[in-house]
Amino acid sequence: MSSKRLEGRIAVVTGASRGIGYFAAKKLAEEGAHIVAVARTVGGLEELDDEIQKMGGSTTLVPVNLTDFDAIDRLGAAIFERWKKLDILVGNAGILGPMSPLGHIEPKKFDEVMQVNVTANWRLIRSLDPLLRQSDAGRTVFVSSSAPRKCKAYWGPYSISKAALEALVRTYTNETLKTNVKSMLINPGPVRTAMRAKAMPGEDENTLPHPSEISEDILRFCLPTSDENGRLYDFPSKEIHDFV
Repeated sequence: MSSKRLEGRIAVVTGASRGIGYFAAKKLAEEGAHIVAVARTVGGLEELDDEIQKMGGSTTLVPVNLTDFDAIDRLGAAIFERWKKLDILVGNAGILGPMSPLGHIEPKKFDEVMQVNVTANWRLIRSLDPLLRQSDAGRTVFVSSSAPRKCKAYWGPYSISKAALEALVRTYTNETLKTNVKSMLINPGPVRTAMRAKAMPGEDENTLPHPSEISEDILRFCLPTSDENGRLYDFPSKEIHDFV
């Protein structure tokens, strides 16, 4: 009998070609989950596939841009056709967007941030919710930020989109209270990622946690045994916060 805690379970991970999503996908695969890896970068997905195969795991690669909302609908249909259920959704993909005074931001750029960080996650929920409800322990984890609480100058699109993401996940949590689905938000804090390097040029990345370090916590909330629901896990402090 396998001792892997996610044996036989299906996990969708977005932004899986690098950073937090890449290492979260690897961690879930280590525990036996079949990974449906979603990202724009084909090379990064193929590298992930190679790494997971070396561990004896398996993946389905989905090279799409999450603003292709029809593709998200097709993803749900394909998962239903093959497995009839989904056990885990890790909504990790996100973009920083322009760092500029609100009045100087091009509408097209603002809309892009909202599409990737908010609308795509809503479309994922819309497409995958029926499948998560078919699981005996559906789990969703969405990657947020401290930005909605700080609302720093010039971080407008990112802060606004993450605030909306948190409202989305909290609403979904309340709509699934009487089901087997549980949802969590994670604030990774400063982590050694390409997005962080873009936001903070000149910062010594060696002073930051590696993205693999947060993967164990993402795994924890994806396990069928996890009872955490509708809360925010703050990785820098290791604390779990209720929403007020």
